[in-house]
Amino acid sequence: MSFLSEIFDETAILVPCSHPANRPGSIAISGNRLRIVPLNMPRGAGLTRKLGLLYWLFRNIGPLIREINRADAVHTPIPGDVGTIGMLMAFLFRKPLFVRYCGNWEARRTTAEHFWKWFMEKFAGGKNVMLATGGSDLAPSGRNSAIRWIFSTSLTRAEIESSCKRRSELPLHPRLITICRIEKGKGVEVVLESLHHLLGSFPGLTLDIVGSGSALNDLQLLARDLGLGDHVVFHGQVDHRKVIDLLKEADLFCFPTSSEGFPKVVIEALACGLPVITTRVSVLPKLIETGCGILLDEATPVSMANSVRKCLEDADLYRKMSDQAISTARQYSLENWRDTIKEMLETSWGRLRSDVRPG
Repeated sequence: MSFLSEIFDETAILVPCSHPANRPGSIAISGNRLRIVPLNMPRGAGLTRKLGLLYWLFRNIGPLIREINRADAVHTPIPGDVGTIGMLMAFLFRKPLFVRYCGNWEARRTTAEHFWKWFMEKFAGGKNVMLATGGSDLAPSGRNSAIRWIFSTSLTRAEIESSCKRRSELPLHPRLITICRIEKGKGVEVVLESLHHLLGSFPGLTLDIVGSGSALNDLQLLARDLGLGDHVVFHGQVDHRKVIDLLKEADLFCFPTSSEGFPKVVIEALACGLPVITTRVSVLPKLIETGCGILLDEATPVSMANSVRKCLEDADLYRKMSDQAISTARQYSLENWRDTIKEMLETSWGRLRSDVRPG
């Protein structure tokens, strides 16, 4: 939000707040004339949370109406129940909308996902700027060409430059890394099982697994059952600085996921000069086909092992992939993200700062 706030005269963030605020991985919010308007935190989870949203709305209706009325335009990131409420209220108040779909645009598994996409396809255009996080040569929607792709990132230009680590030599003790929400479908077990096919050629090889989630215990048991205790480190959830430090220490980023939107961690890996081994999902082919990694046609332990071996046995290929990784990451800085969004908004709303407001 700090970068988005730079394109407006003033930004108010209406956000549910809980304590403690300084949880692991938290990043402080700052920006240009940015105000935080704290809302009550919805209670419960799952069905309990959904049933309680009317009560939540009753408790927070005052600041919601006041701030939406005061605003010249409203930005609502979705998926999410609070963002959806803000989107619908802004629509009813006839405010210019900036809707950013931050999930996996291709997934339409739930009623909510169908509704969000129906709403965007129905109302995108004119003063309503609607973006889907991802990327492809094809537009996000065949029904409404006004919906545009937008990338996702966490790194400034300066951070990308400071993260750069060109890899000119093959590592003596290769270090693989995967960073994700540890859930079914992320393919972490594929990376784990690939080690059995690699340790004969690379006896000093290790794997760092970063993240937490419902599949973590199962993966820890799998690593133990496979006898990989000396070769695998589970780091759990860590803050962003630690993520970058771990990426700098690694040699290859392995990401055999089956479903994604625009994974920021891939940009972070590329910025650190890591070749990426991943799948042909969402925006990943567009990123990796530039020559900074290998795309798997099928995510299996054998295909993963073969790809790792291909990278680690050819010094010239490894160096070229590392150089191209950094070059690709430079295109996806927060400054470029801000400027891309600014251009789209000004096309629909006119100038955003000071003398001209969206009408």
